[in-house]
Amino acid sequence: MSEHLRSEVHGGLGVLTLDRPKALNSLDHGMVLGLERQLREWADAPEVRAVVVRGGPRGLCAGGDVRSLYAGSDDDAVRFWADEYRLNALIGAYPKPYIPLMDGITMGGGLGISAHAPRASGSVRVVTDRTVVSMPETRIGFTPDVGMSLLLANAPGELGTHLCLTSGQAGGADAILLGWADAMVPAEQLDALVEGLADAAAAASWSPGTAHDVVASFAVEPPPAPLAEIRGWADDAYAGDSATVVAGRLEELAASTGPHAPAAAAALGELRSVCPFSVAVTLAALRRAPKLGSLEAVLAQDLALGTAMVARDDFREGIRALLIDKDGAPAWNPASIEDVDPGEVVKAFGA
Repeated sequence: MSEHLRSEVHGGLGVLTLDRPKALNSLDHGMVLGLERQLREWADAPEVRAVVVRGGPRGLCAGGDVRSLYAGSDDDAVRFWADEYRLNALIGAYPKPYIPLMDGITMGGGLGISAHAPRASGSVRVVTDRTVVSMPETRIGFTPDVGMSLLLANAPGELGTHLCLTSGQAGGADAILLGWADAMVPAEQLDALVEGLADAAAAASWSPGTAHDVVASFAVEPPPAPLAEIRGWADDAYAGDSATVVAGRLEELAASTGPHAPAAAAALGELRSVCPFSVAVTLAALRRAPKLGSLEAVLAQDLALGTAMVARDDFREGIRALLIDKDGAPAWNPASIEDVDPGEVVKAFGA
């Protein structure tokens, strides 16, 4: 078991706690392998009827440990992603109720270990009033992975497209709207929720649907989702397969005198600040994802894209500017969305 991962069986409940607070529980390779090992063991353990995954007071997980990927070789990064995506696939087909507590920061790989929890097995994805979700990969010269392009593509309208192209953030109510979570529980009630699940899982009356009932007893009505307010313009602005066209629509809307001009201008500013090649690849991945038919197929696409993206200078340049030197001034190549070669985008998919 990784030093950054704690596990216990409490009542009939397996509890996995990510414990790397200084790195916001970013997943290193040991944590990924430890999570997979424990989940496989509990899947076959009759005394474990359900599994909870949780983090600390600041968040569930801020994603993969990209600092280590920055310092390592391209092959090291691809090996990490292959193991991480195998974990994501395991979670997506987990045979017992899997209850991720998406409290605080839940980004990138943090969504990979939470948002795919399958309803068919009685899983419930829980957010709180402190939840912050994001797929910020275009900010580091990468592309949304861990199978999230499937959920981004299936979000209402073009909300998923807006979020991932701009590396935007959203709250707990938004996560429910997007289809990434099922219920909101106040953060101060999470310990009591875990106790309730443990007691229920130890009882003779337990059934896979019991997890939903326990969560419902602690859940509150989420507030209105702020993302719902942008559907009026975002669905039109982000439609289609061309990142250049999307940028042009946002520019037109931002320059207008309409009520949505300020929001469009903010989105345009974010779109112009992130990696242009990542924007084009991400849009293509979103359009392809629903046609692939399964989480496993999308994860295979993610591995092909990761292999291509890590070999580009943009990947380490983005991490350098954001997390290493923290100068906020990445030198992207190409420097604008309009200069991205469509043929290079196609090649990134292994075509």
